Amino acid sequence: MTGFGKASLQLAAKKITVEVKSLNSKGLDLNVRIPSVYREMELGLRNEVAARLERGKIDLAVYIELTGEQTSTKINVPIVQAYMQQMKAVLPQADETELMKMAVRMPDALKTEREEIDENDWLEIQKVIQEALANIAQFRVDEGASLEKEFTLRIGNIRRYMQEALALDPERVQAIKDRLQSAIAELQVQVDENRFEQELIYYLEKLDITEEKVRLTNHLDYFIETLQGAEANGRKLGFITQEMGREINTMGSKANHATMQKLVVQMKDELEKIKEQVLNVL
Repeated sequence: MTGFGKASLQLAAKKITVEVKSLNSKGLDLNVRIPSVYREMELGLRNEVAARLERGKIDLAVYIELTGEQTSTKINVPIVQAYMQQMKAVLPQADETELMKMAVRMPDALKTEREEIDENDWLEIQKVIQEALANIAQFRVDEGASLEKEFTLRIGNIRRYMQEALALDPERVQAIKDRLQSAIAELQVQVDENRFEQELIYYLEKLDITEEKVRLTNHLDYFIETLQGAEANGRKLGFITQEMGREINTMGSKANHATMQKLVVQMKDELEKIKEQVLNVL
């Protein structure tokens, strides 16, 4: 959801500049700054930006720089003359220029005339806004393409670590059997072999990770499928990563094998990198 877009246009007497910045956010947090004369257009502008950008902490600013000879601030001539007359009554010998300098600094010496909306100017401003929104949208598209490559890489790494962990399963099971048999031998007691096998099977079933492997594989496939969808799917990808995390954590709790636990830690590391980048997905 991060991005930046900028566009500008030079008119006869003014320069219009529009800047749009977007940061990650769970929803839409829109801040619009436009000249006060166009304030009545803000609601429509907000709706348009919300429809185009959907999510993110968005700052949109419209700057209008006057480059012609006109200015909206004028000298309030009657007020300035009144100030000069009052000061001249106090200081009759004062120079007119000095009185003028002091008068224009007094309250209400300058007045700002309220401008009326120029429909032609607003149409030009809208064009610049559209261009800036198109630029930030393209920025997001470019970022999305790089994120897709990153996600594909991380998902592939998790698959590889999972397969390596599963390849260790026969060794892990045999190690558990040997450890239990060694513990029973140390007790120096007679054990019913059939009962021992039953208890061993029950114990190994509790440590079996086949079910977690199947569910994690499904989550990985669903993540890639969702990633390739056309609709906004950032929230959905976030939910899928949560489910992936549960299966990986369960694998770790069942591993009972040093090398397998290292692979689980590597899977967690890859998943955390995915979670960080999912925040950038619309």
